[in-house]
Amino acid sequence: MAKRPSLLFPESSRSFPGQRWINISLRTLHLIGLSGTGYGFLTSGNDFNWRPYLLLTIISGGAMMLISIWNNGIWLLQLRGQAILLKLLLLGLILIQPNYHAELFITVIVISGLISHAPGNTRYYSLFYGRRIDSLP
Repeated sequence: MAKRPSLLFPESSRSFPGQRWINISLRTLHLIGLSGTGYGFLTSGNDFNWRPYLLLTIISGGAMMLISIWNNGIWLLQLRGQAILLKLLLLGLILIQPNYHAELFITVIVISGLISHAPGNTRYYSLFYGRRIDSLP
């Protein structure tokens, strides 16, 4: 009997028409959100409303995350996915711990820079398997 493909972990990664342009658009919105959030957090302008920018950052990042999971859920088992989940948690903490907004925001930026520019063996490393994984065994 042939093994039925899994919805979360397909045998090969999926994509959909227009996905590249949707990802580019989401990344652009994400950068706008990060810029507005950073301005609000890192300047002394108290009358600047940074919350819409933070929400744009979280929503656009969440949408990119959902696309990555839909492409192949293995992303959740790799350090690159786990770092994104951690960043979303930290950004969410800003909403309930606003006194630490600058520190949490800088931590998110540091995680972003480290993971996005790390070698493939680091980004595709799985804490669950203790090694790089490109597909499920």
